[in-house]
Amino acid sequence: MFFPAPPEQLRQQTLALAALLQAVTLVDQLARSGQADPQAMDASMASLFDFSGQTAEQVFNSPQSLELGLRALRDLLSGNDYGERQAITRYCMGVLFLQNKLRRDKDASSILRNRLEHCAKQREFGSELTGLASALADIYQDTLSKYRFRIKVSGSAQQLQNPETAARVRSLLLAAIRAAYLWRAAGGNRLNLLLYRNRLFTEARQLLSAEIQH
Repeated sequence: MFFPAPPEQLRQQTLALAALLQAVTLVDQLARSGQADPQAMDASMASLFDFSGQTAEQVFNSPQSLELGLRALRDLLSGNDYGERQAITRYCMGVLFLQNKLRRDKDASSILRNRLEHCAKQREFGSELTGLASALADIYQDTLSKYRFRIKVSGSAQQLQNPETAARVRSLLLAAIRAAYLWRAAGGNRLNLLLYRNRLFTEARQLLSAEIQH
């Protein structure tokens, strides 16, 4: 028997998916042009250092921090399948797959958490978020890149070969993994995406509308 998700759970699922979409949209922007929305990038990277938040709303504080992700989610669920969204959808599926593997790998999860906590201390001493991209990229490579399955990022070869851009891409993929954890914590799964597609679309649109009115 099918029981619809309660409104608050649906809201948290929508925000978590928006967080995931925001991170991979930023990955796509960087891979194509070397540039990405700076405010959205700060919000996504900062989520890696919130160790106590249990929901996307707690981690990101306000839907305004996820405006880029909410727009991406709304567009993705609208049914208008433009070519540029194919890569973003592929990244999302890859992130959800890797998050599931990491969740089952207690040793890698522990290493990742410890390394992130160390990075958080560097941030307390004044390190800028973007300045931590290299350290975050190393964490990604030492944990998630060890799995046989890897997310293949497509874009400009010139940009992807740039060490600074490559580091930011990996750090944002790590942020996407964090968002995937929030999605799972909110009860999200593949069945939700199929059954709640219209409700998730409506919720994303309403959240965006509320932000515009503010």
